[in-house]
Amino acid sequence: MQVCLNGSRKAADGAQVPLTPEELARSAAEAAAAGATETHAHPRTPCGRESLSARVVGPVVEALRERAGVLVGVTTGAWAEPDPAARLERVRSWSVLPDFASVNWHEPGAEELAELLLSRGVDVEAGIWSGTKGAARFALSPLGPRVLRVLAEVTDPDPATAEMSAHTVLAELGPAHGRPVLLHGEDGGAWPVLRLAGRLGLATRIGLEDTLFLPNGERAFSNAELVAAGLAEHGAQQDQ
Repeated sequence: MQVCLNGSRKAADGAQVPLTPEELARSAAEAAAAGATETHAHPRTPCGRESLSARVVGPVVEALRERAGVLVGVTTGAWAEPDPAARLERVRSWSVLPDFASVNWHEPGAEELAELLLSRGVDVEAGIWSGTKGAARFALSPLGPRVLRVLAEVTDPDPATAEMSAHTVLAELGPAHGRPVLLHGEDGGAWPVLRLAGRLGLATRIGLEDTLFLPNGERAFSNAELVAAGLAEHGAQQDQ
C-alpha cells in the first residue's frame, strides 16, 4: 500500500494536507505506522508551488526518509516544470535522490526523463493515465521492461463509471512488459478503483492526493486514517 501524501491539494483543502517537508515527514511516518509500505509526495516551495528544483526536492526526500523509514517517491509531473528540456535539467541537478519517481508517459519528454532517472539509479513508475495515449506509447517503449512498475491512474472521478474506466486502461496496457501494476483512482473514483485492485490482486495506493474522504463519506483527518481504511477495504476484497 502506497500513501500519496498531498498531490495537487492546497492549504485551502484543509489543515490535514501536508505541504512542508516537516508536515510531509510527520504525515508519512503516521501513514507508515498505519501500514503504508512506501510514500509518494509532491514537493513544494515555501509559497506552495510544486517544484522539481533540487533545493525543494532534496529536503523533502531527506525528511521523508528519516522520519518514515519507507521507500520515498516523488512526482515529475509536467505541471511542476512544463518545458521538457528544463525538466531534464531539474532532475539532473538533484543531489538527494528519491528511491523512485513517477513519469507520466503521455507527457512530452517522458522517455528521455525516464532514461535519465534510470541512469541515475532512480526507479521509475510509469504513470499511465486513463483517457490518454500513455498506454499505447508505453507498449512501444524500449524502457518498458526496465521500469519498477506501472502506475495505472484512473482519472475518472465518477464513482458510477470509474471501475469501467479502470478496466479500459488495464486492457489498453495489456501485458505491460511484464511489470507489476499499481491501480488507483481519484476523488469519487478512489474507493471503487481501490476495491477493484483488491479483487484483481493488484497493488494500490490511497492518501489525501487521491481523496479527502473515507469510504463512508466522512472527511478524512489524516493520511494515516486513509491508509488504515484502504488496507481494510483492499483486504476485504481479496478475502471474498
